[in-house]
Amino acid sequence: MTPSPSPLSPETVLITGASGGIGRATINLFAEKGWRVVGVDRSPFGEDFPPDGLFIQADISIAENLESIFSQARTFTNRLDALVNNAAMQIAKPLLETSAEEWDAVMASNLRSVFLGIKLAYPLLKAAGGGAIVNVSSVHAIATSANISAYAASKGGLLAFTRAIAIEFAPDNIRANAILPGAVDTPMLRAGLRRGHVLGDDIQERLDNLARKTVSGKVGKPEEIAHAIYFLADEVQSSFMTGQALIVDGGATARLSTE
Repeated sequence: MTPSPSPLSPETVLITGASGGIGRATINLFAEKGWRVVGVDRSPFGEDFPPDGLFIQADISIAENLESIFSQARTFTNRLDALVNNAAMQIAKPLLETSAEEWDAVMASNLRSVFLGIKLAYPLLKAAGGGAIVNVSSVHAIATSANISAYAASKGGLLAFTRAIAIEFAPDNIRANAILPGAVDTPMLRAGLRRGHVLGDDIQERLDNLARKTVSGKVGKPEEIAHAIYFLADEVQSSFMTGQALIVDGGATARLSTE
């Protein structure tokens, strides 16, 4: 049974990509902080979704699905205090082998869905008297590698889009910031390690070699990114931040590639 909305409800957040590594950690952290959570993912979350929240299984790369998602969200809550655009897909192959259909699929999932979702979320954010939009971009928006061009382009576009909406939504007290995670141990990262840019006979050895490339000497944990997302969503901690890119990469982009 879906809980009915109440003007006295706690703060509410909608998080896409809820079933993945970063999304799941973010869902759990917001719930621990007392927020009601609406999670969206094309894959099931499982039985441990917060009991006072709402999980919607849907593919946000299909534009028509977003109307249904936000219709269900409006039934669940009369306001949103934060929107976390975290869902993404990655095509890992050389540009010359990437088809137009694959390029479009990445853009639909990583960029167009954010554009449409924000338009639909705007009335709920405004009803709350303002709020926060957190777009999960990537360090690939500012420094990238071979065989990941569509993903890099989508994340670079998301970073520019974040700045644009920060300017447009400022009069409504809606902040917009982007978080740029580096290497974080998620299913997407592990799949991407097959691109050949990190040496190793198995996944664990590749993870270890990847960790050595960062200044901190480690690969990030989804929970570490979740805390950074929460920081950007929380009005107390980041009230004077908008239109910014927060890099959380263990120092990977701090070091010259020629060093």
